[in-house]
Amino acid sequence: MATHRIEPLIGNMHGSFSRNFEPALTIDAGDTVEYRTLDAGWGLAPYLAPGVAREKFEERIEERDAGHALCGPVFIRGALPGMALEVRINAIVPGAWGWTVAGTWPNGVNERLGLDVEEYVMAWTLDPQSMTGRNQLGHTVSLRPFMGVMGMPPAESGVHSTTPPRVTGGNIDCKELVAGATLYLPIAVEGGLFSVGDGHAAQADGELSGTAIECPMEHVSLTFGLRDDLHLKTPIAETAEGWLTFGFDKDLDEAVLVALDSMLNLMMQRHGLARHEALALASTVVNMRVTQIVNQVKGAHAVLPHGAIK
Repeated sequence: MATHRIEPLIGNMHGSFSRNFEPALTIDAGDTVEYRTLDAGWGLAPYLAPGVAREKFEERIEERDAGHALCGPVFIRGALPGMALEVRINAIVPGAWGWTVAGTWPNGVNERLGLDVEEYVMAWTLDPQSMTGRNQLGHTVSLRPFMGVMGMPPAESGVHSTTPPRVTGGNIDCKELVAGATLYLPIAVEGGLFSVGDGHAAQADGELSGTAIECPMEHVSLTFGLRDDLHLKTPIAETAEGWLTFGFDKDLDEAVLVALDSMLNLMMQRHGLARHEALALASTVVNMRVTQIVNQVKGAHAVLPHGAIK
């Protein structure tokens, strides 16, 4: 099993998904890829205040690179539509700075929330050793870094935005996908063409302002596998807490139902339950959470804690 590295360089970066992109790297199942990533906004320096220019990665193509700064894509030999890509998250180490923006909600939401600014930037100094972040007001929070975007293009041709998450992953923004977790994604195109970016040093469920602590990542280590025994319609994950199933839709109620349907399928498979039995048990042991509400489509995830069903 080999270990590869991808740096944020020309030819290794893009800001959209497409089955037509040339891979930055080709690997075998079982290989590990180590990354260094930019923040979601292609920044090479901290974002300190509204309207203050900062250095950015400028070698971009407008149509291709309008979204999050992603590294990849990675082509996995043997990956075929109908399989699932296994992404084992080995390590995530944030950079030294980050930022959070508030006040950019559209359609009158700012006024409803009583905001009197068009944009507010909270600047963070991050300490990867103590795993804490401190903002310009002196507040300190614990860091729990994860990658907001991990995913592959859909089967349809063309260029696809990085903003909404899809069944093949992407901008999932789930705070549970930290080091030690494993994400499983449905594969839609040959080779998978996996990309990663949008580092978050910390985020709560919902991502309520529209951003987390957005930051570059100094070290991201992912190991890739292929599963032909998982026939997924939406992503699932295994974390230290339990099993997660995801749902995405413009309507949050529908996103919840998609996540619930996937969870019932998982419970039936793992515990030999009939569907009505799985639903009754889910009502007693499965927690439904709002992943995010800010990415054009809403995200929900259901959590079945390890050991909840014996």
